[in-house]
Amino acid sequence: MRPVFTRMFVALTATAALSGCGYFDSRSAHKAQFEMVGMTSYDLQACAGIPGSTKKLNDTTELWQYDGTMALPTMPADSGFIPVQSAISIYQSALGGGGTACRMLVRMDHDRVSEVHYTGNDDEYIGTDGICSIITRGCARQRESTMRRVNAGPFGPVSGFHPPRTPAQSGSATYSDQSGKYVPNFTKDDTQPVIQPVK
Repeated sequence: MRPVFTRMFVALTATAALSGCGYFDSRSAHKAQFEMVGMTSYDLQACAGIPGSTKKLNDTTELWQYDGTMALPTMPADSGFIPVQSAISIYQSALGGGGTACRMLVRMDHDRVSEVHYTGNDDEYIGTDGICSIITRGCARQRESTMRRVNAGPFGPVSGFHPPRTPAQSGSATYSDQSGKYVPNFTKDDTQPVIQPVK
């Protein structure tokens, strides 16, 4: 009877350790989305590095792109009493996780971070966007002076399961000359174009 309990304990401990890492990585990535808003471009580059690519939208607004990848640990083939690889495969199929890549998109408005978005196959086993913590880790470990402080306690605004709300953006960071003159017009009339001039 004792070996069964030992095996169950080992399986539960491994599951808890596996899920714990993903959860805290997700919280770290989402905390960075709060803390990095307002940073200067110099401070962002000092802690996250030089972006892989940039796109100038207008005189005051740019998009910066950072990419990060993380290899999945290899698991041995199923053998013995506990089919670890099969259990992980079933979990990934049902609930997701096991991501390997993140793309962080940063909107710079007047040379300051105004919002941070994550995209890609970036979820770990528990939580969302956990892989993205590898991009923001330098900023989290050694804070820059222009980062804001956020209460990351269990009842603070940071979650491991959803990103924070996107902060409001200035008009120049959101609209081009053309997009400011046109608006979406959602009607039940399918013959009318969705995008129409402002009336």
